Amino acid sequence: MASVVWLFSFWFACLSLSVMAKRTYIVQMNHHQKPLSFATHDDWYSASLQSLSSSSDDMLYTYSTAYHGFAAALAPEQAEALRKSESVLGVYEEEVYNLHTTRSPEFLGLDHELGMSAGHPMQNLNVASQDVIIGVLDTGVWPESRSFDDSGMTRVPARWRGKCEEGLDFKASVCNKKLIGARSFSKGYRMASSGNFITKSKEKESPRDIDGHGTHTASTAAGAHVSNASLLGYASGTARGMATLARVAAYKVCWSTGCFGSDILAGMDRAIVDGVDVLSLSLGGGSGAYYRDTIAIGAFTAMEMGIFVSCSAGNSGPSKASLANVAPWIMTVGAGTLDRDFPAYALLGNGKRIAGVSLYSGRGMGKEPVSLVYSKGNSSASNLCLPGSLEPAYVRGKVVVCDRGINARVEKGWVVRDAGGVGMILANTAMSGEELVADSHLIPAVAVGKKTGDVLRAYVKSAANPTALLSFGGTVLNIRPSPVVAAFSSRGPNMVTPQILKPDLIGPGVNILAAWSEALGPTGLEKDTRKTQFNIMSGTSMSCPHISGVAALIKAAHPDWSPSAIKSALMTTAYTRDNTKSPLRDAADGGFSTPFAHGSGHVNPQKALSPGLLYDISSQGYVAFLCSLGYSAEHLQAVVKRPNVTCSSAMFTDPGQLNYPSFSVLFGSKRVVRYTRELTNVGAAGSVYNVTVAGPPSVGVTVRPATLLFKNVGEKKRYTVTFVAKKGGKVQNRTSRSAFGSIVWSNAQYQVKSPVAYAWTQL
Repeated sequence: MASVVWLFSFWFACLSLSVMAKRTYIVQMNHHQKPLSFATHDDWYSASLQSLSSSSDDMLYTYSTAYHGFAAALAPEQAEALRKSESVLGVYEEEVYNLHTTRSPEFLGLDHELGMSAGHPMQNLNVASQDVIIGVLDTGVWPESRSFDDSGMTRVPARWRGKCEEGLDFKASVCNKKLIGARSFSKGYRMASSGNFITKSKEKESPRDIDGHGTHTASTAAGAHVSNASLLGYASGTARGMATLARVAAYKVCWSTGCFGSDILAGMDRAIVDGVDVLSLSLGGGSGAYYRDTIAIGAFTAMEMGIFVSCSAGNSGPSKASLANVAPWIMTVGAGTLDRDFPAYALLGNGKRIAGVSLYSGRGMGKEPVSLVYSKGNSSASNLCLPGSLEPAYVRGKVVVCDRGINARVEKGWVVRDAGGVGMILANTAMSGEELVADSHLIPAVAVGKKTGDVLRAYVKSAANPTALLSFGGTVLNIRPSPVVAAFSSRGPNMVTPQILKPDLIGPGVNILAAWSEALGPTGLEKDTRKTQFNIMSGTSMSCPHISGVAALIKAAHPDWSPSAIKSALMTTAYTRDNTKSPLRDAADGGFSTPFAHGSGHVNPQKALSPGLLYDISSQGYVAFLCSLGYSAEHLQAVVKRPNVTCSSAMFTDPGQLNYPSFSVLFGSKRVVRYTRELTNVGAAGSVYNVTVAGPPSVGVTVRPATLLFKNVGEKKRYTVTFVAKKGGKVQNRTSRSAFGSIVWSNAQYQVKSPVAYAWTQL
């Protein structure tokens, strides 16, 4: 009997090792080399895999549009064998990406009453936007949400090739003329989960959103008007998306353990074939070479097919060089605040009243102050209120000060509650600075900035009997200053291509109200049993769909504009002064923001509809850009995916020669950098523009010619700008060796502005 048990144990161990050894790899094929003996590329891909594996289950996906190749479960030695094939361009272990998690339309000037400028009234745009389809790659959708009501919408565009997939908890009939598509892609997730013997009983293979994130982003981009929307009474009013009559197609590519590269690529591949006009991806990973970046590769095909791709910049700010999704054919979106706040207060025992924010909606603490405590001893775990770190005997019946960081903000409140605490003050540290993000806490809680947090910590440590009483102020509008760049919003410089300034711009991304999944409470915690149809969330995940929706409106107004033209319109019309007329500020330290944080500025939809001039970029322009990076023929083929594509004599000598709407000048060992740009007139015939240059005294800037006359609509004109680093010139920021300026082409009607970032050395 013992030998049988041993043999079974040995067999199970071997089986475990064989399953664990296999990982998901994405195999990129040179699809132009398909042998004639195979009828289809899928047949060829299957044969390539079968030469290494006898299991048909190892093939996860085949890709035909966004990517050419397949995703498969392979052992490392099998992946290495494929790399040796002449028809294989690359074999990459898949990356796991992460999510970058009703007043914003009014804040952006999109409310119906205000209308739009430049001959594009909102009513006309709404009618035209019914022909625009936004594909959202995220956690799926809650189709019953009122934000996806199709009342008054016309028939689905005949060109649409997508569908609503059935699932255990998702019927095709829940789709309509607003939500016109819903699919799910889980093979990469399943492979990763089974390899680790993880099962998630709550998750079903269907497009239904049990996370909330996907419903929130989809409704932000194109949600219908919903009156009396709020989160448990907060932000009450009419909720609506940016393009209220645009169509939505949801592609579920994100699951409980992340968004797997093979699933994302399958979603992009399908969305392009289905016929979307805009792709919105509020997710990302690390930055790397474009030929290894699955999102960048898929987005290149989308761009070539006229699809605008908007991606979140990431939530790794305020750290420098923390950006995701930096390919120049992608719109990289950072986050800023709205002019709306949710004030909350803590009255301390010394009579001082400190202010913060909160979305707490319960009964409150009453009217009597209670004891206030902060970290018994020097344990960082208890300072941070990590699970299991608080001593119930010490915190029971008290308000606890918790440092922000490591675990979720709302989880800290639950940790306090679980230990017997009655309230929490969430205090920022240096990493979050003065940025305040409101949360729907399960106990009375107030979030405060670092300066206030430092005062609070000092009070608790010095007072003999520190106390606090928390109170909540509801919703307050017309906050000044706003917008402010969110501290969490990822920052430049762009480490993949320093000569391309990223992020491109910022949009509303702090405390955004939008539709929510009714499968979970507003905090997302399992112990949160509350249900709400709307939720307030923050992140570049929230700013990205704002830009996706605005891009849909521009696409509706100008159906013949390329994705690069739409991107240019959004960037050159962005504003860089807040509602106090001051330069944009940064929540990280309260100082002035820079283009490394806000890019071209904050989106301005009205002006973007009529920008005057455009910096357009053709597919060949992007090929010349890739050639300037020194890519091999195989690496170039990996991104471009066209036969016989080569780096001709027209290639750029510097990536910064791309006709981009912004400038990033890296001097390095050079003192002179010269770029030529081309502008296209989309304003009136006979328009004349004059140039204005602003910049640091350490750089001399010359633009030739200084005046541009456009005799006709659609006419193109070039100008050359020369940047000279002056000997001994002082730099604005000696630590990072960076400085900033701008180049503006203007007349009485338009200001076409490009930010300029200067760097003397690369990070």
